[in-house]
This record gives sequence, C-alpha cells and structure tokens, in this order.
Amino acid sequence: MSIRISPDANRPSATIEIPLECPLPDYDLHQLEHPTPRDVDAVLVSQGFRDLVDDARGVLMELLAHPPFQADSPENANLDFTHSTPMPLELTQLTGAICPGDDESYRPGLWIVLQDPHAKPGTPLPPMAQERITAIVHEFVRRLQLA
Repeated sequence: MSIRISPDANRPSATIEIPLECPLPDYDLHQLEHPTPRDVDAVLVSQGFRDLVDDARGVLMELLAHPPFQADSPENANLDFTHSTPMPLELTQLTGAICPGDDESYRPGLWIVLQDPHAKPGTPLPPMAQERITAIVHEFVRRLQLA
C-alpha cells in the first residue's frame, strides 16, 4: 500500500494520504481503479464511502486517545495512570481523496490531517510525534483492513 505521510515544514502537523487499493465489499466498494478523477467522484459521494469515512473517524479517534504501544518510545518510561494528560495529537481533517496511481489511473482514498496542539506554532512536528503518527496510521490501516 502506498501510504503517504508528509510532515508539514512550517507547522506541527502532518498530512496522510491512504489510497484504497483493495475492494471493500462491506462498504460496497468493489471497483476502485478509474481512468479519470471524475469517475472517482462518484465513489466519494457513495453511501458506502461515507460509511467508511464514519468508521474511519471512530477508529482514528480511538487510536488518537489510545495510541498503539511503541516499545522504544521514551514516553513509555513515564506511565501516567491519572489520564489527566491531554491528547498528544488531534484530528483536524478526515475526508475522501482522489489519489493518482502509477499507471494513469485514479483511486478513492482517505485524506487525514493530524496536528500536535502542544507544539510551538511555526515549527515542524517533533520526531517523536512523527513516529507516533506512523504507528497510528499503520494500526489504522490494519484495523480497517485497508491493506
């Protein structure tokens, strides 16, 4: 799967593009590869795709609240059992996307923007946040069976 995670240079946020590469019969998404972006528009407005986005939002919010365990993360050295710390990342956008393929075809996909609300404005995401985003995205794809 060609997931693209692009940290923003001047903001503590990252954009994630996840093209759908395999059919999702539970969402009535069978034909994913299309010759023009206009053909993908019909998929993005379908009820099945809207249901996928709704489910994706729920899974993503769960992962943001309880990120996957990263054994080598320094954050795991200081366990907080009070649950008083704010969420380290927040969802700023989740929508459908038209993803170009390698062979002049187009696919529907998910477009996600996550940001670190505690980072200094005008600075890029810290490396730890980038690693957390990568772990969240891979778990997200696994849970929704997008790969």
